[in-house]
Amino acid sequence: MLGVQVPPGLPFIFHASLIMHDFIRFGVMDKVRQIFQKIVQFLKEAKVELKKVTWPTPKQTLASTSVVIIVVIIVSAFLGIVDFGLAKVIRLVLG
Repeated sequence: MLGVQVPPGLPFIFHASLIMHDFIRFGVMDKVRQIFQKIVQFLKEAKVELKKVTWPTPKQTLASTSVVIIVVIIVSAFLGIVDFGLAKVIRLVLG
């Protein structure tokens, strides 16, 4: 390569150094560094925001979960009755 005599055990290292040189030359490392800095900044800001969150107590969580379960049971019973009724009507109409 380019008239340089590379010892038999070093082609990979020599080739890797050329690749790194191209990365630096074309600004790839700067872009990688910028992306990494943005990720770190995002994680820091997310941590700050999570500290502002008011988490529910176990009692509030239990109460909310109970309400959801009761509403699901009521709605599913209502839809089951409506489905059963409509099925009967369709059977009467279609014979």
